[in-house]
Amino acid sequence: MGEGSVKHIVVIGGGFAGLWAAMGAAKRLDEASDTPDIAITMVNRDHWHAIRVRNYETDISDARLLLGPLLEQAGVKLVIGEVTDIDTDQRLVTVSGAGNAGEKSRLLGWDRLVLAAGSALVRPDIPGLADFGFSIDTWGDADRLDTHLRELANTVAGSSVLIVGAGMTGVELACEMPARLRGLGIEQPRVMLADSADEIGLSFGSEARPVITDALMALGVEALPSVCIAEIDKTGATLGEGSRIDAATIVWTAGVRPSGLAAIVAGEHTPDGRLRVDSCMQVAALDGVFAAGDIAAAPTEDGNETVMSCQHGRPMGRVAGYNAACDLMGNDMTSFRFNPYVTCLDLGPVGALLTAGYDRRLVESGLPVKERKSTTNRINIYPPNPVNRKSLMAAAAPVV
Repeated sequence: MGEGSVKHIVVIGGGFAGLWAAMGAAKRLDEASDTPDIAITMVNRDHWHAIRVRNYETDISDARLLLGPLLEQAGVKLVIGEVTDIDTDQRLVTVSGAGNAGEKSRLLGWDRLVLAAGSALVRPDIPGLADFGFSIDTWGDADRLDTHLRELANTVAGSSVLIVGAGMTGVELACEMPARLRGLGIEQPRVMLADSADEIGLSFGSEARPVITDALMALGVEALPSVCIAEIDKTGATLGEGSRIDAATIVWTAGVRPSGLAAIVAGEHTPDGRLRVDSCMQVAALDGVFAAGDIAAAPTEDGNETVMSCQHGRPMGRVAGYNAACDLMGNDMTSFRFNPYVTCLDLGPVGALLTAGYDRRLVESGLPVKERKSTTNRINIYPPNPVNRKSLMAAAAPVV
């Protein structure tokens, strides 16, 4: 419902899916034989495109990029603010903190909407977690953890770190942490990895778990399965049965959930709260609404659904943005196609492991796999370099 003759595509989110949704829409406009009167706007809570999957690393100084220069190349407008409401009947989004100084909120009209607001760490209502717990959910969270570790480096208490949650983020952070603490001058660090499951690394499958166990042992990381955290304070955690784990640093990595915006949009939702979309990234029964990335679940060609990962989020975003423009221009849309699902888990100085399929069959492990992981994290998932319109449009093709 854009003003005048201009049609509007609004993309919510500037992460992996959101950035590439905006680029995908711009790509389709570039392909048009004439110049469509269509404007693309991205709404993001800050000015950054964060390489979130790198937040477990010791040095993340280059793990976020300014959105402005990227979007300018593609002719996409950036609005900074938090989306607080979506009206799919009136085709309006409410953005808080956007616009002029002192403006509390503003409304943005849209003709096509792409929801790519991502996911966030699950933060349960455990006493003390909000006051004394750390996370690496965002770049800012990871930076605050780094500041905290540096401040504690010269203290006895600073040698002990408890990481709660043995999913991908927790395992990667735990494997990185001993060397990270030694780099701060702590000669005998104590790193613990706790999880409520009865086995550490349970989600990685029976073939990969022994590799994870061996890596943790080699790095001196204590594996603590069947742990239930009841309370957190400045010096450690109290467990459900009353015992304690002393640690001056507690990092919470236990689970993620899709953005709360998913819940306010009508449509079919998965058990974990994501919006189900079709192969064109359309939300069923909502005309003009697309979704991609961690907030969405799309069918894959092998009969599964996408998972919350940049591996799926980036191509989902490209397809969603491209199709939003196609739909607005009256063109046929393209279907999501994706290579076989794989998982590459960083195991710190001992290497990495690679699994294939949703059942995570072990393919390979060791230092060569870590080199591939590093290439993926530091090159492949970044926007092309040098950044210009030509390179961005080439990378924004719905099928790469």
